[in-house]
Amino acid sequence: MTTLDTPPLRTIDLDIEGMTCASCVGRVEKRLGRLDGVEAAVNLATERARVTFPTSTSIEALVEAVKQAGYAATPVEQADAAAPAPHAAPVPFVGSSAEPAVSAGVVPGASPSAADGGLAPGGARASGNGREASDPLMTRLIVSAVLTLPVVVIAMVPAFQFTYWQWLSLTLAAPVVVWGGWPFHRAAWQNLRHGALTMDTLVSLGTLTAFAWSLWSLFFGHAGMPGMTHEWSFGVRGTPGGDIYLEVAAGVITILLLGRVLEAKSKRRAGKSLRTLLELAPREVSVLRAAAGTPEHAADAEVRVPISALRPGDRFVVRPGERIAADGVVADGEASVDESMLTGEPAPVDVAAGTAVTAATIVHGGSIVVTATRVGADTRLAQIARLVEDAQLGKSRAQRLADRISAVFVPIVIAIAVGTAIVWIATGSPVEQAITAAVAVLVIACPCALGLATPMAILVGTGRGAERGILITGPETLDRTAGIDTILLDKTGTLTTGRMRLGEVTPTAGTDASIALGVAAALERRSEHPIARAVVDGAAERGVSVPEAQEFRAHAGLGVTATVDGARAAVGRPAFLEGLGMTLPAALAERVAASDATAVGVGWDGQVRALLEVGDSIRPGAREAVDRLRAQGLEPILLTGDARRPAERVAAELGIDRVHAEVSPEGKLAAVTELQAAGRKTAMVGDGVNDAAALAAADLGIAMGGGTDAAASASDLALTRDEPGAIPDAISLARATLGTIRGNLFWAFAYNVAAIPLAAAGFLNPMIAGAAMAFSSIFVVLNSLRLRRA
Repeated sequence: MTTLDTPPLRTIDLDIEGMTCASCVGRVEKRLGRLDGVEAAVNLATERARVTFPTSTSIEALVEAVKQAGYAATPVEQADAAAPAPHAAPVPFVGSSAEPAVSAGVVPGASPSAADGGLAPGGARASGNGREASDPLMTRLIVSAVLTLPVVVIAMVPAFQFTYWQWLSLTLAAPVVVWGGWPFHRAAWQNLRHGALTMDTLVSLGTLTAFAWSLWSLFFGHAGMPGMTHEWSFGVRGTPGGDIYLEVAAGVITILLLGRVLEAKSKRRAGKSLRTLLELAPREVSVLRAAAGTPEHAADAEVRVPISALRPGDRFVVRPGERIAADGVVADGEASVDESMLTGEPAPVDVAAGTAVTAATIVHGGSIVVTATRVGADTRLAQIARLVEDAQLGKSRAQRLADRISAVFVPIVIAIAVGTAIVWIATGSPVEQAITAAVAVLVIACPCALGLATPMAILVGTGRGAERGILITGPETLDRTAGIDTILLDKTGTLTTGRMRLGEVTPTAGTDASIALGVAAALERRSEHPIARAVVDGAAERGVSVPEAQEFRAHAGLGVTATVDGARAAVGRPAFLEGLGMTLPAALAERVAASDATAVGVGWDGQVRALLEVGDSIRPGAREAVDRLRAQGLEPILLTGDARRPAERVAAELGIDRVHAEVSPEGKLAAVTELQAAGRKTAMVGDGVNDAAALAAADLGIAMGGGTDAAASASDLALTRDEPGAIPDAISLARATLGTIRGNLFWAFAYNVAAIPLAAAGFLNPMIAGAAMAFSSIFVVLNSLRLRRA
């Protein structure tokens, strides 16, 4: 009950514009958290904040708080097309709040999130599929690289230094430093206004200082004189104003732009799971409406309307091959419904009047009329999407290691540079030499290697992964692979093929198995049911002769009958055949009771002649994959929505000791969170929509190839290789890439620690410092390229 002391809470999503690193996330959360009763979780990948706040706090106050942190905020508007009917009551759901959310980011048709394009540094928010966001940053990189290359080559190779080469360098470098580096300068200024120092601060300060010193040397020193050349001396040069460092300023900007582009590619992959999931819902629905002026008992007419017009209580028609538009109850008709996207069970479920059905599931083998009970944001599909989004928000709080280093590193470097200049001047050195030493400190500390350490390793690692059918989404994914100790494996489509296949054929005494299978295939080839296809395909694989069937008739959800060679035959559930008056021998009845597959009977002349077992088959290499996972230090657990008996059979064949069977999507999510609460670091492997929430909530989500787009988008590692061996391969590659990133960061940071004192002491002039900085970046690149042999 709400009291005066505990005002009711609301939840809203805000699109945040201008965030570039994990420290930005922290500032937004901290600023929002200063408001009474406000809690915020910010997702850097989607550039979105989910804010829970008292009703006494206005949305304008939240937007203003974000603005005070240095960023722009826009409330996410609810999509009209997806809005539930005004009279639709909220439905309690596992993982959802009792209070309805203001945001509609979890309902079908919601406006695209920032994740589709994000905000390129210094650019504008993308409006569509993410392509617009990459173009401005990529353009900056291409133009800057073209202009920087001749500047660096001429500066580093004295033989190319023709008369007045320095002025050409200025002409080429100026656009790079000012326009190409604008994202860094703009971010540095915004952060400085709010009292924050980041990597952008160091980049901006170092490059602008090097550029400004070069301008002073050209216009007021001796560097602008004809015939000027660079001298390769290590210490602070004895001729103040005689050197320029344009190659340093332009080179730093270009290399870091490359890092930002590579990072943005990984960033844009995140946050797409929600829209992919919700696009499963159909756009239109055939609603039964009474035409004006028709008699009261006349049949209703079908009206094709947008799904937004569907309301609870409406009746709508679903034909074979169509997706159900809303949660509801079958009012008329019989059919089979493929619910594998929710349950993982490959066998369709037979439905008839009174059976509950779920939105986005697919109807086979008949038409049904459904009475809608839950539409829009209240459907089970939309609420699973809410679970996915909540889980992603929880994972977005992991910070990049480079950002954590910069929080301490940047202020220290600036202090050392200022202190260097003061000490040099205090000891009687010329001001020009003091500034030169300070510039050397800033230049050698410019975080090119730190900025490239993560994206370069990811580029090479993801490239190698693509060759091996492994897609890695970004650096946070790699961080999570290190401590994984438990892996939950979906059964259907992951360890098994996910397709119904014909297994054992058990005939009665005196019946030829091939003849029985041929009769079954003769009847089933007229049906579109997945089990029927498995029987027909099985007969073809075994070279069985299939006779012609006549007078075919389908009995929805039960089986089929037809005349074969003058005899009335039937194929379907054993109980269906018994209902037709056919005798089920005791041996076959015992086989039905003992089988963990779907039992299909085939009979004629008043007797069930054979039993066909149709089920899912284990993928080749699944046992070897499980053994490799165990060798990697992971405990495998089978997690499936399938029945317990087939699940335990699969687990026994694969050597898996722990089994969770007959679990719903919510149950899979609960299994993951329970393990996490017990201190386990979990990986989840799945391929269906029913796995999406668990994939997003797990410390590491792995989507199998051949699965749904929703599963792939909710995962951290997506496998295009549709085989179990890709799972341990993916973990090995991810761990190798993480090790490379850590090595890059360590050596880049160690390089700075070792070189900064030399620069401060005057043993390195800015040009040598720039060259050393470049070599540190080359080391990072070469170290990352080792992943090509992973």
